[in-house]
This record gives sequence, C-alpha cells and structure tokens, in this order.
Amino acid sequence: MSKILIVEDEESIADLEKDYLELSGFGVTVKNTGNEGLEAAMNNEFDLIILDLMLPGVDGFDICRQVRSVKNTPIIMVSAKKDDIDKIRGLGLGADDYITKPFSPSELVARVKAHLARYERLTSSGRAENEIIEIRGLKIDRTARRVWVNGEEKQFTTKEFDLLTFLASNPNHVYSKDELFRNIWDMESVGDIATVTVHIKKIREKIEADSSNPQYIETIWGVGYRFKI
Repeated sequence: MSKILIVEDEESIADLEKDYLELSGFGVTVKNTGNEGLEAAMNNEFDLIILDLMLPGVDGFDICRQVRSVKNTPIIMVSAKKDDIDKIRGLGLGADDYITKPFSPSELVARVKAHLARYERLTSSGRAENEIIEIRGLKIDRTARRVWVNGEEKQFTTKEFDLLTFLASNPNHVYSKDELFRNIWDMESVGDIATVTVHIKKIREKIEADSSNPQYIETIWGVGYRFKI
C-alpha cells in the first residue's frame, strides 16, 4: 500500500482528500501545520506528499525545499493562489505538480496515481532486480545473500550459503562430495571433504522441517547429494 502525506491546515479539505485517497487504497497521514508536516516528511518514508502552500509555521515552499534537498519523493503542491509566479516558484523548488483550489478530489486522486506510476517507472528502470531462487517455501536472495524458510529469515555462514545456493541453482543434479568441495572450497583447496558432510548437516537443520527426512537436499547413497524440486 502506497503511503501518502497530506500537509493541509484546512481540516475540511484535508479530510476530503484523505477520504478519497483511502477509498482508492492508499494509506494516508494528515498534518495540519507546517512544522508537523516538515517533521513527518523528513523523518518518515512516504511515497508521495500533498503539500499546501499557506501553512501555519513553516510554509509549503520551505517544506518543499528541505524535503527535496534529501529526498526524491513526488510532491504535489496545492494552493488557492493562482498566480503563475507561485507555480513557477513551487516547481522551481522541485515540486512535481501544482493544483489550484478549488479542485475535484477525483482529479487529485488521478494525479496522485499518475505521479506514483511515473516515479515507480523511473526508479525501477535504474534498479537491478535481486536474483531470487524460490522453491517450496525456501527463498534465497543471491544478491543480498539472505535466506528465508516459510517467511522466517535464517542465518547462514558464508560457505553454508554458497553450498546451498550452488545446489539450489542446479536442481536434480547429483554432485559427489569431491565435486562440491572443489566448487565451494576452490579447486586448488586441500582439505578434508568431510567438511561437505558437516555443512550439509548444518544447512538441513536450518531449512528442513525434519532434517532426518530432508525434502530439499537429498542424499544419494554412495554418490553424493542432490537438491530436489
């Protein structure tokens, strides 16, 4: 649910905006003074801010300037002032839109949706998606190196994570302990391949409901291990 901050000193207008936005599925926070609005905007994460210009305390221009200095949150300015100079000043400070009162609440909702969609496109286009593996309640985020089992995050050592990820990335392939040791502990490593068995045991304790009857990492007797899907 997208979160909207309304900074508006006319309570009847703020309530009307809030009602229409909530009916459209948004979460809404209302502040009626400039100081409260500035504090909320700076100390919380909102998806969009609807900002009146004429406010008790800090005015909308100053709030916009301070917010824009540290955040890219879309800002829609609202004012009874129809002078072009105010629109130019507001947009120049970084506001994304400017609506003059009176306005249709449905128009405000439409503009909110449009700016949220535009902001999402802009941010997602420059953001690489995390590489995720999801198998029957097991979620592995390869990019962030995090693991969840049925929504609960589990902590893994570096080699435990590498071994789990390697097996999950190559499902239904049977690997010998020697192959796993070479792949995870480096081909040039010299050591006891029994460390593979120890790590498999620890991984099972974290991801399996019953480690004695594993549903993810299967032992192929006399050969090695396989990740089942």
